[in-house]
Amino acid sequence: MNIFAAIPVIRIFAEDKAKEFYLDFLGFELEWEHRFGEGYPLYAQVKRSGLTLHLSEHHGAATPGSTTSVPIEDIDSLHRELQAKAYAYARPRVETVGWGRVMEVTDPFGNRIRFCELTKE
Repeated sequence: MNIFAAIPVIRIFAEDKAKEFYLDFLGFELEWEHRFGEGYPLYAQVKRSGLTLHLSEHHGAATPGSTTSVPIEDIDSLHRELQAKAYAYARPRVETVGWGRVMEVTDPFGNRIRFCELTKE
């Protein structure tokens, strides 16, 4: 038996705002989109490096306001990249905590992605 990495499902409410945040700001690539028909909610998969997320407009697919914790190496590179984009709705900073360094970003729907680089001790 193999157990693989989880794929968080993140509740979104507006496709354009989700794409602006996840694709344009965070640098994910859209891998696929699905709708059951015209006018139905979006369900999509985005990926960046080893992180895959599902974005869902479906009621009940996920709880708005959740936090996803993401391990990262070289948090400073991501921080510089995001700061250079000057995204109007997020200016994340890196904080040192007891277990490493953390940078949290909040999407337009109240969901948080917490990037964490663990201390190498």
